[in-house]
Amino acid sequence: MTDLQLPAWAPWAMGIGLAAFIGMVALSVRRNHGVKRSLFAAPYTLWMFIFTLLPCILIAYYAFTDANGHFTFNNFSSFWDSNYIMRENLRTVAGDEMAATVARGSVNVDTLVYSLWMAFLCTAVSLVLGYPAALFMADRKMRLGPTLVVLFIIPMWMNFLLRTIAWMSLLEDNGLINAFLQWIGIGKMQLMYNQQAVLLGMVYNFLPFMVFPIYTSLSKLDPKLAEAAQDLGCNEFRTLYKVTVPLSLPGVISGITMVFMPSVTTFFIPRVLGGGNTRMFGDLIESTFKTAGNWNLGSALSLIMMVLILISLSILRKADPNGEGGGIV
Repeated sequence: MTDLQLPAWAPWAMGIGLAAFIGMVALSVRRNHGVKRSLFAAPYTLWMFIFTLLPCILIAYYAFTDANGHFTFNNFSSFWDSNYIMRENLRTVAGDEMAATVARGSVNVDTLVYSLWMAFLCTAVSLVLGYPAALFMADRKMRLGPTLVVLFIIPMWMNFLLRTIAWMSLLEDNGLINAFLQWIGIGKMQLMYNQQAVLLGMVYNFLPFMVFPIYTSLSKLDPKLAEAAQDLGCNEFRTLYKVTVPLSLPGVISGITMVFMPSVTTFFIPRVLGGGNTRMFGDLIESTFKTAGNWNLGSALSLIMMVLILISLSILRKADPNGEGGGIV
């Protein structure tokens, strides 16, 4: 792994930004003849600049430069063709004819497509399981609703890594599930190190992020709306389809967003439950940075993922333009 060399302008950019921030605060105090309440948000603004905006600028810088700091699009070419660098090096040494013998590599693109597919499956399964759970939890007639809310929250107090590793004791060859299968006479099954185990771990970890936004939207609905629909001749199913589901759509959109985005970039779950047999885009980015030490290509991959996430957010927000979706309670 190579050491990261920050560009020469990075410290200057941070210093200029800090000086501009202090100047804006001083100017605001002088114009308003004192401190306004909105000025108390200034530390948050500074935090966002240092730890959000500046890292994004650095990622964009590394994505469009090579190891020597020269502008290039080769990092994005390497995303589309994972053998691009090898072909260019071979062209320099042996000429165009030898370089033409190296076929296009599709590892990076295939990994991205696979990650998007796994994230879609995780989101779909979480929605199918989460909506009925949220509906049951939000039903005012059900006494177990508040208890289920607590049961969903308690696992989130545990560390994400511990929750994932705990599944190993259940799914491994000598785990509890295989022990039960042997006891009833079915025999052992290969439950780990496959796509199904990875999907199970993803759904388990991200399901609460689907349930709680939907639950928040459903709990805000006026029960008189359902009563009015039933008075007009709708049965329970038509009331659910015509009234409840459309009004809870903002919570559904928020839940889809909160599940799909981390599912695409997760890397620990495939590593633990997939055993290296499944590789997602988060694994590719992490190995590019830490194992290969290629900060430029890793930044390009991160920037591509960032753009895809922004596009997905803009599409999903069209269904919830006012941002009324519920959040984590």
